[in-house]
Amino acid sequence: MNRVNLISLGVTDMSQSIKFYRDGLGFETSEEGDNPDIIFFNNDGTKLALYPLDKLALDIDEKSPPVRGGFSGITLAYNAKSEAEVDAVIEKAKQAGGKIVKTPQKVFWGGYSGYFADPDGYYWEVAYGEFWEFDDNNMLIIK
Repeated sequence: MNRVNLISLGVTDMSQSIKFYRDGLGFETSEEGDNPDIIFFNNDGTKLALYPLDKLALDIDEKSPPVRGGFSGITLAYNAKSEAEVDAVIEKAKQAGGKIVKTPQKVFWGGYSGYFADPDGYYWEVAYGEFWEFDDNNMLIIK
């Protein structure tokens, strides 16, 4: 089990989340509606899906209600190819209604990064590393 094919985010307002990801950030999908049962985005590499939080919780365990709160210890990441791209993606997230959690800045490991939260509070890091390499599918190469 050495790959991640799909990340599903449980969302509380499907319409708002679709507007954020599809209409605001530009994630591509064949879904044209604003309130489907589930939506898959056709991004390079690992795919992203949005699914109603209450239905996702039931799929996992019928007896456990969804738990929401602050930082869960998980972040999603977009690896940029320049500092300017980091700034542009963070600004795009802000314009789409995301909350800027950490403005882009030089960081301790020598890179440049910032964080935003989507409408459901999922944290995204947008980061650039000077020595990062990408394959033909724009996936980060880890050596």
